[in-house]
Amino acid sequence: MKKIHCLNAISTYGTALLTEEYELTNQMEGADGVLVRSASMHEMALPDGLLAIARAGAGVNNIPLEACAAEGIVVFNTPGANANGVKELVIAGLMLASRDIEGGIRWCKENQEDENISKSAEKAKSAFAGCEIRGKKLGVIGLGAIGAEVANACSSLGMDVYGYDPFISVNAAWRLSRNVKHITAVETIYKECDYITLHVPLVDATKGMINKAAFDNMKYGAVVLNFARDILVNEADMAEALKSGKIKKYVTDFPNPTSVHMEGAIVIPHLGASTEESEDNCAKMAVEEIMDYIDNGNIRNSVNFPACDMGICNAASRIAVLHLNIPNMIGQITGTLAAGNVNISDMTNKSREKYAYTLLDLENVPDAVSIQKLNAIKGVIRVRVIK
Repeated sequence: MKKIHCLNAISTYGTALLTEEYELTNQMEGADGVLVRSASMHEMALPDGLLAIARAGAGVNNIPLEACAAEGIVVFNTPGANANGVKELVIAGLMLASRDIEGGIRWCKENQEDENISKSAEKAKSAFAGCEIRGKKLGVIGLGAIGAEVANACSSLGMDVYGYDPFISVNAAWRLSRNVKHITAVETIYKECDYITLHVPLVDATKGMINKAAFDNMKYGAVVLNFARDILVNEADMAEALKSGKIKKYVTDFPNPTSVHMEGAIVIPHLGASTEESEDNCAKMAVEEIMDYIDNGNIRNSVNFPACDMGICNAASRIAVLHLNIPNMIGQITGTLAAGNVNISDMTNKSREKYAYTLLDLENVPDAVSIQKLNAIKGVIRVRVIK
């Protein structure tokens, strides 16, 4: 029986997909796979037999990716599963920044005992007036699953949408409305757009990318929305830009001791994916990914190993080898199998930076000696006989 351990409460729409070959366990020790949402795993001791971790969400900063890769533990995330939920909140953020809805609601609460509140409101409402987003320019930085949805939705709302992503995939490009203008330099978005929304991953190149240099290029009174990661924004520079009026509003889904004290910031308590539908979709995708890997060796949406998919194995057996991306590895693997009189019917090899993955369908089942020799190859991290 294959065992799955949940570190957080996972939607039953996901766990219900587990087949009869699986069972949920309360212990990480002995588990084949782990499902996680927000629990931090950096200080956890990971059991030797753990094969995979699936994060029901996009961000994986709570998982020690390099340590997992070194131990042959494949880490998955669920990009796009929460895209609609985040998109809808971004649109809400646009409205909150354009019209002082928040201030108007607060005024009504403060004046709830006024018997003539309807008349008072007519006099007071001018203080909360704003502008419409139709016809305004929106710059979308990052055109992945969420960014593309935001770009398309805002184009439908009548905004003039500019999209920037130097690494846009073919699939992402096909998802984009033809009305979205593809921009090749992010500075164009800074200079032209009234609203700028961030949808890029947090990597070294994007950390603090929205900083004083970026603000200096932006239009006076621009609005910045951040529903990706708080560290994408240099918050000290943002606080100064808000204070000076260079940035009209900063809408962020990441409350922290700095953002909550910013003058002109609208801070939301990380609600981007906090919908029933998003949680269900993330759980379903995470369970499907982890089962496909455990059952078939296929890797989809891993953040520490390359994507590799050979479908369901119809051969006598399948071997999965996680290894370092170094020369002559394929020759050593195939040579070891040939020495054990094992014939390969199909294979694929994929690499991702320092790590690589090889799947081999075999015409017969390799013996224990062959598997032992594969494990002994320098640079091999884990060998698994799947069938």
